[in-house]
Amino acid sequence: QVQLVESGGGLVQAGGSLRLSCAASGINFDLYAMLWHRQTPGKQREYVATVTGGGTTYYTDSVKGRFTISKDNAKNTLFLQMNSLIPEDTGIYYCNANYRTLSYWGQGTPVTVST
Repeated sequence: QVQLVESGGGLVQAGGSLRLSCAASGINFDLYAMLWHRQTPGKQREYVATVTGGGTTYYTDSVKGRFTISKDNAKNTLFLQMNSLIPEDTGIYYCNANYRTLSYWGQGTPVTVST
């Protein structure tokens, strides 16, 4: 059974930082591209960042220079370090694991950035 469990969300003031985690089980973590997405209030779910199985990282423009995606293959855990948070970063953050035609999602962790 595949499980992706996010944690680390919460309430933070603008300019602050949070570190999200996603613990994966039931998959060969090393092979998967791991992604973060978010769903902001009133908007569709949007892509945030990717780390490939080989460790290459990609980011959507709005978070470049502020967010860092990383993973620990030994612990089957994905991270998202979020710095210089702004209110527009508020939303539910989801972990997503993709390999070929397989795609799995976590339940999400909420992030609220106050002014």
